[in-house]
Amino acid sequence: MQNPSSPSLSNEFKSILDSYFQKRINLEGQVVKGRVVSIDKDMALIDVDLKSEGRVPLKEFLPEKLAVGDVVDVYIDRYEGPQGDVQLSHERARQEAAWHYLSESFHSKKPVEGTIINQVKGGLTVDIRGTIAFLPGSQVDIRPVKDLSSFLNVTDQFIVLKMDDSRSNVVVSRRAVLELNRSSGRQRLLDTIEQGQHLRGIVKNITDYGVFVDLGGIDGLLHITDISWTRIKHPSELLTLNQEIEVMVTRLNRESQRISLGMKQLEKDPWLNITERYKPGDKVQGEVSNVVDYGAFIRMDEGLEGLVHMGDMVWGKKTPDPHQIVKPEQRIEAMILDIDTTKRRISLGLKQCAENLLERFAKDHPEGSEVEGEIQDITEFGLLVSLPGGLEGVVHQSDLSWDANDGALGRYNVGGVVRMKVLNINLIKEMIGLGIKQLTSDPWMEKHGQFKKGQVVKGLVSRIIDQGVELDLGNSLNAMIQRTELSRDRALQNTQRFSVGDEVEAKITAFHPETHYIALSIKSMELDEEKDALSQNTDKESSGGDQLRARLTDALKAAEAAAAKGQS
Repeated sequence: MQNPSSPSLSNEFKSILDSYFQKRINLEGQVVKGRVVSIDKDMALIDVDLKSEGRVPLKEFLPEKLAVGDVVDVYIDRYEGPQGDVQLSHERARQEAAWHYLSESFHSKKPVEGTIINQVKGGLTVDIRGTIAFLPGSQVDIRPVKDLSSFLNVTDQFIVLKMDDSRSNVVVSRRAVLELNRSSGRQRLLDTIEQGQHLRGIVKNITDYGVFVDLGGIDGLLHITDISWTRIKHPSELLTLNQEIEVMVTRLNRESQRISLGMKQLEKDPWLNITERYKPGDKVQGEVSNVVDYGAFIRMDEGLEGLVHMGDMVWGKKTPDPHQIVKPEQRIEAMILDIDTTKRRISLGLKQCAENLLERFAKDHPEGSEVEGEIQDITEFGLLVSLPGGLEGVVHQSDLSWDANDGALGRYNVGGVVRMKVLNINLIKEMIGLGIKQLTSDPWMEKHGQFKKGQVVKGLVSRIIDQGVELDLGNSLNAMIQRTELSRDRALQNTQRFSVGDEVEAKITAFHPETHYIALSIKSMELDEEKDALSQNTDKESSGGDQLRARLTDALKAAEAAAAKGQS
């Protein structure tokens, strides 16, 4: 028997003691397997094959149901507690396992599974094997989410975006998983999709110009004009978010990954054989689908609309207010004016289904007759006047007064009743021209009667312009000498040799009643004067020659008489 104090026993004891402390150091902070020895009230006694067992509260195992003999994971918090027993924790063991699980996912970018348990400021919290992670609102879904509470208690896959060493900040993303799945699905779809193919998708977003449809990994655009053959103001009239719809691929660009979709293409085209069903001149019944500033759209048939331009709504009004003539959903009769199959446009007319009021007005009020009307509007060009039968006529500013400078337009007010003369009726342009000054004679015609064409007159220069010189002949009569008529000599055809107030003499060459101008010419007057001078000189030369010839004749006769007398 060995002596207890022998060196060999001392070394063996030291080795056992070192092994004990080394095992103690190695096991603290580690997760180990333990067997449930007994369960007493709210505690479980766990054997981890150490010097003593450890106690773990039963609540740490919830919602698991624990039984004697079960093998469980526990975390060794302290090898020897105050009572000399091992301090264990099943909750810490789960946390360590979860952290290891999250760490592997973070570095490998592989999804982890978790359950959304609560809504907090800015997002949601997710339970991932006992570790609580933060899910920002922007990372919940690919599309913006208005109500985050709808995701509570949802178990799903997440990508770990961030985790720090303090284990107090773990950020995850559900959106990243969805985008990853969409990316793989997008490529599969692009490899198999074809133009003309029918697909089912989910309305993802609605805009003014159309709808984006999720086709299962890739989005397609359904333009507002391809939703229905019937005209709509906004896609929301027919579609809602998250609605499942059937669409057809109308255009496909694999390089840019752009897909254009259509819904109306799944239905029969209402324009097929349209010229066999409708012809210009036909009268059709329809419902007003939309009223705009320039007219109204009439639904003739399902998916078939025509436009009544405001100029074809009522007779005699080129720019009526369509909103005052028809109302949405009103049933009306219209005439087909034109069918453009290339542009898919149908022009309709309302007034063509009623009596032509302009023709009736022309019969009742021929040109030259007088008529009364109420002033509806005053513009810079004249008066807009309402006439019998609901028609409109125009009094141009130049037809208000014979004197263009008396500011006649300012004497009229909207609502005033005026008497006018019918000047012209244009049935094609649907215009009625009226005049007020024509009710009296033109005083200019009386004033210019004192002059005659060809007469030479004097006047004072009232204005000098590039085109010539204006003269005031008195009695409110104006005359004009064009630059080319200022002189017969081209060098003197210069307006700068005249000054305002100079007295000028010229010949009347023409009268222009429409502009109240008299045309004058210095050149013509100078030519007349030159002609007269030449004529007078010719007369003098002719008279002198006759006298010389007479004297010579007399001399010859005298000589002949003398010669005859000498011979005798």
